[in-house]
Amino acid sequence: MCMRTSELQEVSKCFEHRTPGPMEETRRHEKMSEKTDSLKRDDEKKFTCTQCGIGLASKYGLEYHMMIHTGEKPFTCTQCGMTFRQSTNLNRHMMIHTGEKPYTCSQCGVHFRQLSSLTNHMKIHTGEKPHKCDQCSKAFLMASGLRRHLTVHTKEKLYPCSVCGKGFTRQNHLRIHQKIHTGVREYKCFKCEKTFRTAEQLKAHERTHTGEKPYVCSHCDKRFAYSGALRRHERMHAAEKPYKCSHCDKRFSYSESLKRHVRIHTGEKPYKCSHCDRRFGGFGNLKSHEKIHTGEKPYKCSHCDKRFSYSENLKRHKKIHTREKPCKLGNG
Repeated sequence: MCMRTSELQEVSKCFEHRTPGPMEETRRHEKMSEKTDSLKRDDEKKFTCTQCGIGLASKYGLEYHMMIHTGEKPFTCTQCGMTFRQSTNLNRHMMIHTGEKPYTCSQCGVHFRQLSSLTNHMKIHTGEKPHKCDQCSKAFLMASGLRRHLTVHTKEKLYPCSVCGKGFTRQNHLRIHQKIHTGVREYKCFKCEKTFRTAEQLKAHERTHTGEKPYVCSHCDKRFAYSGALRRHERMHAAEKPYKCSHCDKRFSYSESLKRHVRIHTGEKPYKCSHCDRRFGGFGNLKSHEKIHTGEKPYKCSHCDKRFSYSENLKRHKKIHTREKPCKLGNG
């Protein structure tokens, strides 16, 4: 690697005038070494971005970096039209369509599309929570969980939705939210053909088919299909209610519960039916309403062939088979 000789010579001039003591000589050697390493690093970054001035070590690195500025995504999925900057990202994405999951957990047999997902999953079995909050005593399985938690302390919402104005703490949360407005649902279940906005939603849904419950409560050994369900359950043991309403004195165990409650005060109804003009304060309310339009009846009786749009109707129906009679209040 070519060095800037004149600069290195300038660094070495301090050694020409007198003989230093042992400690001073060591310190000077360390400073010279630091300067040399710095110059080497600068020389390694020979390709400079004309847009933002960042230095890159290779021409390929610069070309890939420039795509951030140009918005270029040359690799296109033939199944859904999504575009990517790198072929490796396209290859990973294609596994969503093919159903390929090459990485298997040796403890419970669950399959994953990416090695990083398997690595994170293994922490469920080991109980490892390496990511600790410096504001409180909470610890998390993954760095993403800690980042989400930190917004409880900072309350920063840097990413607003251009359609409805709702703010988000992370850009990917905004992207997921915007699919509510666009109607994009590119993740498809191969068992029942349901579609979802995110890979995480699809992965969670697939557990309804497999019966997998990888999340175990450390207090009572109860198992859950979703990490969020485990967190909600564990708060029952701790009687923890960290989320307080800014409009009244009510407190909640879950941020989702607080968000739904705050809409009572604000009157906000962010979820709009794609079939009519009705709007709803909760996503669950929207999904229930849309079944009126679609005629969807996902809840099937295990005793007969009847199907129902809502789980509550199925529960009431099953009492016909079990001969269970609901309690009635007497007059005296």
